[in-house]
Amino acid sequence: MYKIAFIAHDRKKDEMVNFVMAYESVFHGHQLYSTGTTGLRIMENTDLDIHRFQSGPLGGDQQIGALVAENEMDLIIFLRDPLMAQPHEPDIIALLRLCDVQGIPVATNVASAEILVKALQRGDFAWRELSHKYKPGVEE
Repeated sequence: MYKIAFIAHDRKKDEMVNFVMAYESVFHGHQLYSTGTTGLRIMENTDLDIHRFQSGPLGGDQQIGALVAENEMDLIIFLRDPLMAQPHEPDIIALLRLCDVQGIPVATNVASAEILVKALQRGDFAWRELSHKYKPGVEE
């Protein structure tokens, strides 16, 4: 069982809901997390149970980031809107930086999300179990 987070900017929420509906069977049996409205929209359209944090602008990105900082997240699907300025952009950048530090895969569009979900479906995420066992040290 892996921990998966869903985040979508406003103009990407419909795309996220459609994506999760298409792969609902893959997401069953995993621990699912989301920012507030995105999680609500997914739960309204699927049978998935999702732990919802605050909305992104109210700190939801940071709440997910806290799990990432502890290497307690395995995959993030973050459908970003590259054409719209976000008021909480620093939080977004911080979350992406933490994913890079911890080696947590992040999909920022449907194409990359599909590749990662197909890998999850095939069982290609076993390497994440090693990262939980041997947490990387931070060099000073």
